[in-house]
Amino acid sequence: MPANKSKKTLGILAIAGVEPYQEKAGEEYMGKPQRDHFTSILKAWTTQLREEVDRTVDHMKDEASNFPDPVDRATQEEEFSLELRARDRERQLITKIAKTLKKIEADDFGFCESCGVEIGIRRLEARPTADLCIDCKTLAEIKEKQSIG
Repeated sequence: MPANKSKKTLGILAIAGVEPYQEKAGEEYMGKPQRDHFTSILKAWTTQLREEVDRTVDHMKDEASNFPDPVDRATQEEEFSLELRARDRERQLITKIAKTLKKIEADDFGFCESCGVEIGIRRLEARPTADLCIDCKTLAEIKEKQSIG
């Protein structure tokens, strides 16, 4: 990488504070260094999500008020509802991260669950919990759109 180009300029960003993996020539796909790298990403991501949950709980405790004005009360309840919905999605993501960590431990990570091909380091960097290669994911999305309407 040229000295004047930053990783951010090239579109490569750290995930959960973990720098992108730098593949070495001839390196085995999903060997120990790569598995360790994705384990680090997933654990750091889980930590970030859990910290966000703690912040939300603290915020809701601190901000909870019994407003006499029904409009103010409704606004606060709506804000809390949105926060709780976001935390629920994050809870589901934490579950998916735990499933992915188990796949790493079982040496079954990085391969498409549908066709068995390598998912690829760059796709996993973008979405560490991916369990389908880009082709199978695209087909699944097309089928989903067709079945919906």
